[in-house]
Amino acid sequence: MLEIVTTLFFLFAVLDPIGSIPVYLEATKQFDKAYKKKIAVKASFVAFLILLFFIVIGQLILEGMSISLDAFQISGGVILFLFALTMIFGDGKPEQEKNRITDYNHVTIFPIAIPSIASPGAIMAVVLLTDNHLYTISQQAVTTALVLVVIGITCLLLLAANHLQKRIGNYGITVISKIMGLILASYAVQSIMSGITNYFIKLN
Repeated sequence: MLEIVTTLFFLFAVLDPIGSIPVYLEATKQFDKAYKKKIAVKASFVAFLILLFFIVIGQLILEGMSISLDAFQISGGVILFLFALTMIFGDGKPEQEKNRITDYNHVTIFPIAIPSIASPGAIMAVVLLTDNHLYTISQQAVTTALVLVVIGITCLLLLAANHLQKRIGNYGITVISKIMGLILASYAVQSIMSGITNYFIKLN
């Protein structure tokens, strides 16, 4: 039970649903309320399909390219760490992704579904959390269900985005995003250390 809670909290940190709110608000500001709701639901669904794709065949692609788990764990940890640093020290995930909006007619896929919800860090995280050599099918199914739960929470937050922004404010959203980045950085360092440790254990 504790492991499930830990995984859920980690997924919440890496997907950063609250950080997606300003991106969503900026991307949908030209649409009416009904269409905004459709965009929130569709973007969440597309983001889940993207993550599910990497959960199912992400590792197969890596192994087909002869990339070891240890190498991927280390590289994935480095990427997650760099991603976390941008959340902590950068302009922040919301502002960075809002600046990428160039076509308001195709905002469901980009930048809301990807990279705001299904970010590179999230993709790396789900592949690491569903490693076929470490986790059983049932454990991977639980992780997939947890991803769906977090995506569901993200969808609900987007549907209530206008209200939440008024309550929390842009400053509050930025603070929460940086806290999530700190948690993500800790996980990334742990992933790098585990990959290095396992590599040297196999050498011996």
